[in-house]
Amino acid sequence: MSLFWRLLLLNAAVLVAGAAALLLGPATVSAPFFVAEALILAIGLAVMLVVNAILLRIGLAPLERLARVMTTIDPLRPGARLAVTGHGETADLIKTFNTMLDRLEDERATSSAVALSAQEAERHRIAQELHDEVGQTLTAVLLELKRVADQAPETVATALHQVQETTRDSLDEIRRIARRLRPGVLEELGLVSALKALTTEVPPRTGLIARCHLDSDLPDLGDATELVLYRVAQESLTNTVRHARATRVELSLRSGPTGVELSIRDNGGGLGSAPEGAGIRGMRERALLIGARLTLGPGARGGTEVRLHVPTATKAPEHV
Repeated sequence: MSLFWRLLLLNAAVLVAGAAALLLGPATVSAPFFVAEALILAIGLAVMLVVNAILLRIGLAPLERLARVMTTIDPLRPGARLAVTGHGETADLIKTFNTMLDRLEDERATSSAVALSAQEAERHRIAQELHDEVGQTLTAVLLELKRVADQAPETVATALHQVQETTRDSLDEIRRIARRLRPGVLEELGLVSALKALTTEVPPRTGLIARCHLDSDLPDLGDATELVLYRVAQESLTNTVRHARATRVELSLRSGPTGVELSIRDNGGGLGSAPEGAGIRGMRERALLIGARLTLGPGARGGTEVRLHVPTATKAPEHV
């Protein structure tokens, strides 16, 4: 039965019940009416309105729940579905809404996988160019500066040595950027070594002490899952260095009976009321691609804690 007919029949039932009460009950109305008769009619009308309101509330409750779910849906936190309740058009509407969410989440996961794969390919290309082009050029400049400094007068040689140090620092920075863009240590030595390297690359000038606790007996996670774990750890450490005002950060990777869990905890100022930026949204999208669960919040002893739980049975996509 459609929603229109159900509402019509509910109202008709209330009106019929009121009319029957007037016809069969002892109450009568005279002309002119008395105050007692008006009071009886007012009470009857109030009862009819209350009953009608209760019946409409019950009939429209599934639509109200659907509206609340629609306002709280977050594409980066999938899985929210509304239980199919009600009858007729209401139940069909809830089923259609749930089906639409399934389709949108599948399409978003597919498009995100393509976009992130293209992003990784572009990072690989830029890192390669930095290493092969800019890195080799700066290396040649260093060698030429050394040759000129060896033949120059002492005052000029001192200035050239300072230029050498500046150029060498720039070359080290370019190599560091290239490593961040393309985690070669992840491909060559594995996830554990790559995460250790991340903690050692925290700039000393920040005063941040980084520690890592990594299990060595990890299950076979696959290249895509390892890359997601690495990128989430990388982005979390970057956020800690830039925004947390922390003095200590701990990175841990543990293997448990239900899966692998990555955790990054700091003792900084916490997230506060700041909205999530592009970096956090990127971490959530990567987590969705491998069926992992990402949570961000205050740590047990203050600061911020990022957790990424990867179920062991998760089958990651071929490319991320």
